[in-house]
Amino acid sequence: MKQKTEDMREFIYHVRPTGLAVFDLKKVDERIRIAAKFLARQKEILVATRKQIAFKAVKKFAEIVGCKAVTGRFMPGMLTNPSLKHYVEPDVLLITDPLVDYRALEEAVKARIPVVALCDTFNETKNVDLVIPCNNVGKKAIATVFWLLAREILKERGAIKSDREFKYEIEEFESK
Repeated sequence: MKQKTEDMREFIYHVRPTGLAVFDLKKVDERIRIAAKFLARQKEILVATRKQIAFKAVKKFAEIVGCKAVTGRFMPGMLTNPSLKHYVEPDVLLITDPLVDYRALEEAVKARIPVVALCDTFNETKNVDLVIPCNNVGKKAIATVFWLLAREILKERGAIKSDREFKYEIEEFESK
């Protein structure tokens, strides 16, 4: 991504002469592992996205990890209005992009729910408690991150012992 924010500076390894910012893969790997450890300890995870290219990845992640997924429009009041039929009380919110998923982020802040977010170099991280630096605009990149998160969460929970026991393929997370 050619645009970058000060918030994401610590995760950038190098900026090419063309202006393309390249992530530090060690930091990306470290953050995926930290996020997986954190998410594995949560009873109720809510994962949300308005990005169509992330719908399949989010749904597959939710199926594997056993959490609730919201794809498409995030209904106002879902986290703040107990009288709504769509109301949920998650322990944590996972979003694919703080810029696009702003409604879910705002609701989580009001409800004091921690937020884990996939953030590209152009994202601002205000109100995000745990940043997972990655390309959050490419369907393959999104699929890969959710695949890795699901695998690492299952390992943390003791559901699988090794990477080889994870029976899912990245393609199962990828939108066509």
